[in-house]
Amino acid sequence: MTDTIAILTGASRGIGAALARGLARPGTRLVTLARRADPDLAAHAQARGATLEQIQVDLSDLQAAAQTAERIAAALPRDAGRYLLINNAGTVQPVAAAAGLTDGPAIAAAFNLNVSAVMLLTARFVAAVQGLQAPRRVLNISSGAGRNPNAGWGVYCATKAALDMYTRVLNQEQGAAGVRAVALAPGIVDTGMQETIRASDPASFPALAKFQEFHATGKLAAPADVAARILAYLDRDDFGNTEIDDIRNYD
Repeated sequence: MTDTIAILTGASRGIGAALARGLARPGTRLVTLARRADPDLAAHAQARGATLEQIQVDLSDLQAAAQTAERIAAALPRDAGRYLLINNAGTVQPVAAAAGLTDGPAIAAAFNLNVSAVMLLTARFVAAVQGLQAPRRVLNISSGAGRNPNAGWGVYCATKAALDMYTRVLNQEQGAAGVRAVALAPGIVDTGMQETIRASDPASFPALAKFQEFHATGKLAAPADVAARILAYLDRDDFGNTEIDDIRNYD
């Protein structure tokens, strides 16, 4: 019997890559979804005795996301000790003031990746593990941006706010005996997304200087440290009691 089945999106960079390495351990069957495969992760998983399947998929393509979700769910065994779905993939683009948000395809792609793909994957996951006695947990990597407005981040803030509310709805539907879900903000982490943020046009993103200062003064958390804390959070007996949470509450 497999101890843990873990499905992780956005596994090729940043927090996702660090989470993948932390999850790759004996007794775990890890399924990662990302635009590209990670040969270093494959070697790491093999050395650690973990079972790894890497699926290359663009989750902003909802047809591909739906097909991938269906395939993963159909292959899930029903005798694992624990089931995890970690929806980590996301984008901060497009960055622009509300009056400048005129690129419809870019807006749609952000909502597809940050929200719609999460719903598609979660739907298949919930259906596949329905009725099992094992712990079944969904962790949606959210952001403080979904809870506090930032000028220029109309799309990012809106998608993360939607993710928070979707998490609440899921918990209400599932009840205490069903799948438990948490929308967790990871804090400010030294990832590729932060590099993208620092490259923003200051006219579109007035808080640019603040984020540049975070980097310059060493205030960005290391992905490996944040991932370790997130994995410990997933192990908590009270997972799901606080459905909208922040990992910085557990320093």
